[in-house]
Amino acid sequence: MTSIAPVTDIAPTTGAGLGLPGSVRFEEGRGGLRRVVVTTPVASAVIYLQGAHVTSWVPAGQEDALWVSRRSAFAPGAPIRGGVPVCYPWFGPHPSDGAAPLHGFARNAMWELDTAVEHDGVVTLAFTLDTSSLQGGGHGAGRLRYTVSVGAELGLSLQVTNDGPGPLVVEEAFHTYLAVGDVRLASLGGLESVPSLDRLTGEMLPAPVGALTIDGETDRLLAQPGVIRVDDPAGRRAITIRAADSANAVVWNPGPTKAAAMPDFGDDEWTGMLCVETCNVADGRVAVAPGTTHTMTATLSVGTLR
Repeated sequence: MTSIAPVTDIAPTTGAGLGLPGSVRFEEGRGGLRRVVVTTPVASAVIYLQGAHVTSWVPAGQEDALWVSRRSAFAPGAPIRGGVPVCYPWFGPHPSDGAAPLHGFARNAMWELDTAVEHDGVVTLAFTLDTSSLQGGGHGAGRLRYTVSVGAELGLSLQVTNDGPGPLVVEEAFHTYLAVGDVRLASLGGLESVPSLDRLTGEMLPAPVGALTIDGETDRLLAQPGVIRVDDPAGRRAITIRAADSANAVVWNPGPTKAAAMPDFGDDEWTGMLCVETCNVADGRVAVAPGTTHTMTATLSVGTLR
């Protein structure tokens, strides 16, 4: 087992002399942004320090489980379209400040790599963000620790610690973009008993009869069932997301019309992705008491179709 001390002022391309595990290196990524690359016999991954943003996770013998738009901006302060954005401390537009960044400030902020550990083929990276110096609409007391475990499964864990004197009420999400062969042929299992809010119309929708399918723009907010399985026959695989301490899930796809209107999204790319998000949002937002920590987790795995 190997670990390192906090590393922020480092050469962006090598990580030499830092005591990093041999499976971990720093390099200059797209747009000159610094990123961490993990390569083991079990899996590989890429995490950008901006947003602690996982943009790739490839289990051995598989294609990438995560999708990133070919039009995504990779620039300082610009959100990356795809991968796993970390949304915090609000989800979607800010409730009262139209100029505030969509989905909060965490996904555009520069995080620090605090530790890197390799054990039994799994590489665990911990990133930290002190929000006290960031503009968060009253959310500046939150201290974040985000742990990414890279192995046969991809583990994500976000810890929110309240260092302030009063309750810290926040929304949070892993806005996970899954890569699929053709979303129109895919189906989502685990939602058969879960009604949802259609965020496009404001209507409550009944639980689907059988698996949920996607044939156009979709934006559904639902109670977290704990396990959601995406069967992807075009990609010849299934992706399972297991969540804990998450009140909600969101299923999202822009469909063809919205995709064509988004500057960082290819017109035809909507068929190759599906967002299945682990979150605490809306009525599921969390209140973190002073001096306490709240943790939300998600685990992704890739398997064969049933």
